[in-house]
Amino acid sequence: MASKIDTIIFDLGGVLIDWNPRYLYNKIFEDEAKTEWFLENICTGDWNERQDAGNTLQAGTEELVALYPDWKNEITAYYGRWTEMLGGAIEETVEILRTLKEKNEVKLYALTNWSAETFPLALDRFEFLNWFDGIVVSGVEKTRKPFADFYHILLKRHDVVPDKTLFIDDNERNILGAESIGIHGIVFTSADKLKQELRDWGINV
Repeated sequence: MASKIDTIIFDLGGVLIDWNPRYLYNKIFEDEAKTEWFLENICTGDWNERQDAGNTLQAGTEELVALYPDWKNEITAYYGRWTEMLGGAIEETVEILRTLKEKNEVKLYALTNWSAETFPLALDRFEFLNWFDGIVVSGVEKTRKPFADFYHILLKRHDVVPDKTLFIDDNERNILGAESIGIHGIVFTSADKLKQELRDWGINV
């Protein structure tokens, strides 16, 4: 496939940054089964995404504590000990990003579902976040993937052409959201597979 791609957009969590609430809650609970129950029933992914979409951490925490007062300490830990959910950089994917940056053949952006309040902590920790030509953060924009308006913010702000753009995300739901507005998508499963898929698009990595 001849490359017509001039822009690559990366998701962050699960692609470049290893973030997982289990890193924290496996310390809090005595067994992994209890961690899984808690994350499926109390501090759920849907609840976390409300903060990613602009709800404040304090409001989100207070709302959940009001519903489940017996779990106050565990709920409060979610954002109070948030940095313990960061497992580090996914180095193999960071190396792909580094190669793309050094070759300077495509523009590089990040589009992330992330709270505006916790994202500065990631900026301080991960130097490679400075390699992007721009980063669009859901908590700042008050919307998130997979909603079309969130992708359009990046396209308009950075004058990006959808049909010349590849979006990489580990969540197929978010890829489908991008494809619905004409952006090409790659579902991330591993750095090796990503490297091959980029080459299939004619991109040198």
